[in-house]
Amino acid sequence: GGKIDLRLGPASESMRLLLAEGGGGSFDLVFIDANKADYDDYYEHALALLRRGGVVAVDNTLWGGRVLEAPAATADTAAIQAINDKLASDPRVSIVMLGIADGVTLCRKR
Repeated sequence: GGKIDLRLGPASESMRLLLAEGGGGSFDLVFIDANKADYDDYYEHALALLRRGGVVAVDNTLWGGRVLEAPAATADTAAIQAINDKLASDPRVSIVMLGIADGVTLCRKR
């Protein structure tokens, strides 16, 4: 507790390594702001890493209003729409969206 472990490299790979090293259930907060196409993978790893009551903060969930596009004009927009749909219906978390900047959704692990 109380220390920062800086890891540089692909986020999914780093998260898998943390889990393999026994880090599951030991994190208080995970902030997701990376490759939009991989948000779902990051989210699943984040839930595995979080302790009960921990929080995943998912950035860019308003995506400049583009989350309302139908159909999505880009792959990134489609990925943000998909993670928003998942977060809204995921029984493993309680969520709240903050309408600041490009949107941040806070997901508290149950």
